[in-house]
Amino acid sequence: MKPSILAARLASIGLAAALLVPTLAAAQNIATVNGKPVPKARADALMTQVVQQAMSQGQQVPPDMDRQIKDEVVLREIFVQEAEKRGLPASESYQQQMENARQSLLIRELFTDYQKNNPVSDADIQAEYDKFKAQASGKEYRTRHILVDKESDAKALIKRIKGGAKFEDVAKKSSKDTGSATNGGDLDWAPAANYVPEFSEAMVKLKKGEMTAQPVKSQFGWHILKLEDVREAQVPPLEELKPQIQQRLGQQKLIAFRDELKNKAKTDYKFEEAPAPAPSGAQPR
Repeated sequence: MKPSILAARLASIGLAAALLVPTLAAAQNIATVNGKPVPKARADALMTQVVQQAMSQGQQVPPDMDRQIKDEVVLREIFVQEAEKRGLPASESYQQQMENARQSLLIRELFTDYQKNNPVSDADIQAEYDKFKAQASGKEYRTRHILVDKESDAKALIKRIKGGAKFEDVAKKSSKDTGSATNGGDLDWAPAANYVPEFSEAMVKLKKGEMTAQPVKSQFGWHILKLEDVREAQVPPLEELKPQIQQRLGQQKLIAFRDELKNKAKTDYKFEEAPAPAPSGAQPR
């Protein structure tokens, strides 16, 4: 091939490539606003965020969401340009909000990065499950109760039940514990430790199917108890509890990481001591 012909072809290829560059660049934008391109990457990032949020809430993404996202991104560019034209980025309010947003994002990234690099192991989950299983051993009681304000009312109801009235019907009509009254006073299965001492002490003395002969007083009022059944504590299998255990251990690791950073920091600021958490444990309603 003659040099002149080769040079002409190379020049032609170069011209085509030069013409192609703006076209490729334009393909990466969804629009221009006052001569400024709006990158497609912005819409893609916003779409990813919307999809993730919808999935976390078990919702479907509308079929026209792509169009809505593009509309939103272009509108944002229009509004941002106007805000910049008015000099708002220089305002003290904007600068403070930007700093707060920067800190929040960085802190979120810090803890996300820690979780990623310090996952809860299967061994940790198994150990926590074994601990829970050991603590949950013992007996569980299925009890019904009727709660009233006065001892005299409780004695009158005991007399009615002994006279032939059904415990469940009396509970539905007379118990002030509305949570269990609708179920005939049924408190479902629970260990004795879940109840206030006066209640649990009276309960464990009952035989299956037996009712307390006298009302039992607690901080909530006067109880009439009926023991439906007793069984060994039932512990759900590991696979059923694994998500909750993993979440709890993950939170504990984050708290420990937070406290480690707090304790290592050299500062003259004195943090207030957090109040002790309230004792947990269900009680008769």
